[in-house]
Amino acid sequence: MICLARFGVKAPARKQDIARAEDISADYVEQILMKLKAAGLVRSHRGTRGGFSLARDPAEISVSAVLAAVEGPFELAPCASAECARASVCVTRGLWRRGSEALEAVFGSATVAALAEEARAADAAQGHMFEI
Repeated sequence: MICLARFGVKAPARKQDIARAEDISADYVEQILMKLKAAGLVRSHRGTRGGFSLARDPAEISVSAVLAAVEGPFELAPCASAECARASVCVTRGLWRRGSEALEAVFGSATVAALAEEARAADAAQGHMFEI
């Protein structure tokens, strides 16, 4: 998603370009993109200049939404929300639930746009040489 945000709206990004930029296989990129498309986070474009682009403004896309689309609901422990036989006596269940809520707060407040901007800044910093 950060890669797509960095490509911007100039043209859709091809899965091969994303794979090259992220150093992962094009097949894996396609698997991820299909999940993101199903979640309404990316759109596909057909044709010779086809590829993928963000379906919304990257400032409106939280990291939490991306993780949920690709990985499904995330929790530190599966028993944090699901019932289990030990729920009434488990002293750590509340801890796992609070930890999951804290993660959701962090991921929910981080946006694809902010991370893309951090990546651009990191690239710009690497381009400068401070040697004498």
